[in-house]
Amino acid sequence: MTLPSIPLAGVIGNPIAHSKSPVLHGHWLKTYDIAGHYVPLEVEADALGDVLKAMPKMGFVGCNVTIPHKERVMQFVDQITDRATLIGAVNTLIFLNDGSILGDNTDGYGFIENLRQGAPEWDASAGPAVVLGAGGAARAVVASLLDAGAPEILLTNRTRVRADKLREDFGARVKVVEWVQAGNILEEGATLVNTTSLGMTGKSELRVPMDGLRKETVVTDLVYTPLTTNFLRTANEIGCVTVDGLGMLLHQAVPGFERWFGRRPVVDDETRRVVLG
Repeated sequence: MTLPSIPLAGVIGNPIAHSKSPVLHGHWLKTYDIAGHYVPLEVEADALGDVLKAMPKMGFVGCNVTIPHKERVMQFVDQITDRATLIGAVNTLIFLNDGSILGDNTDGYGFIENLRQGAPEWDASAGPAVVLGAGGAARAVVASLLDAGAPEILLTNRTRVRADKLREDFGARVKVVEWVQAGNILEEGATLVNTTSLGMTGKSELRVPMDGLRKETVVTDLVYTPLTTNFLRTANEIGCVTVDGLGMLLHQAVPGFERWFGRRPVVDDETRRVVLG
């Protein structure tokens, strides 16, 4: 793809002021001395189609898409990757030279790369993965864990029907467990993932009994505010290798940046430091 002299990218959401993506991409643009810009774009749902149609004419080569548009945006793309179709949401758009829009989802990629960086000995095939939550983030996590070789997903969610829908979509390797039994399945997991917002600053705590957790289990939390949640703190005290959620945000941004600006960025300690502010 031939880039404009000063390519533009950004992130579309509503609200968007809280997004760390402009800081992250701005850091990479500066680090690699790339003439480009990445901007936050607050867009109402009923304006989404018109905005996407106008962006390529304004010099945009692509954008990220965040809440609440990750599912709605799928109706405006011309091509969609298999992983985005499977997850049922798009977080990365590439505006192609022929005027068409390619939709991708890099959340699962970011999740797996974060685990591999934060827990180098982690092996998806070592045993079942216990996944707490069945929302949009859980779909990306489940898809990526199955693709990475997890033999089984033990899935539990406060609302049973959402977990059942996920099992229906992903098949027999997903087993649904009642939320009240969540604490009883932790000992079975080689990997434990919190995909809920419980434990996030301003939210209720995640109240799953963790006394059955084995120290051999690799534990990760998608929440990154605070960086060390009580969920991760408890796992640390048990002796588990833990991985915070910030790295997923950083790694999911890599494929988009590479497509838009022609350089594959590295997620390193400096990247984390800059994004944490």
